[in-house]
Amino acid sequence: MSRHLPPALRRHLSALRMLLVFTAVTGLVYPLAVTGVAQLAFPHRADGSLIEDRGTPVGSRLIGQSFTTAGAAPDPRWFQPRPSAADGGQGAGPYDPLYSNASNLGPNNPDLLRIIDERRTAIAAFDRVPPHKIPADAVTASGSGLDPHVSPAYARAQAIRVARARGLAPGRVRALIARHVQGPDLGFIGQERVNVVELNRDLRGLS
Repeated sequence: MSRHLPPALRRHLSALRMLLVFTAVTGLVYPLAVTGVAQLAFPHRADGSLIEDRGTPVGSRLIGQSFTTAGAAPDPRWFQPRPSAADGGQGAGPYDPLYSNASNLGPNNPDLLRIIDERRTAIAAFDRVPPHKIPADAVTASGSGLDPHVSPAYARAQAIRVARARGLAPGRVRALIARHVQGPDLGFIGQERVNVVELNRDLRGLS
């Protein structure tokens, strides 16, 4: 019947059919197929790599969190993550996935150097460690601003402060850190690291 339609209208109908077909394939069939395979093969990752504490989701293994007091100051009872530039403002705070980004300041930028010096001074006073012993990841944000990991050196630098604030033996806190040290991916990609969100989840069990 379409053969009797004007050529221009036939082309429009053909284009409309292609639009409907590709909309169904790419907008419905493909997303459902990918979601189904992900749920079957990697259900934990597909659901966001959630971390649970006593059956309640408390975060994701992929996204850092702030551990602060009611006044938004760093809480000495918890291990602190590295800084984050992913702050959407308006009360959202850092580690906001909607604003994932770096500071975009070059290594010789005077503003970055000033910020690093301020962070080093604050962390040295907070953790009561010499400034020269503070690792680089403690004073610099990750490229995404969402990294939940710190170096084992930075985690160990916080051990005494956490133990003192919680009334725990420092050895127990260091042992907990050691259990959370993750090696390089595939044995050679990246560096050793500690997931602060998971570490703090298990730190609750020591109290």
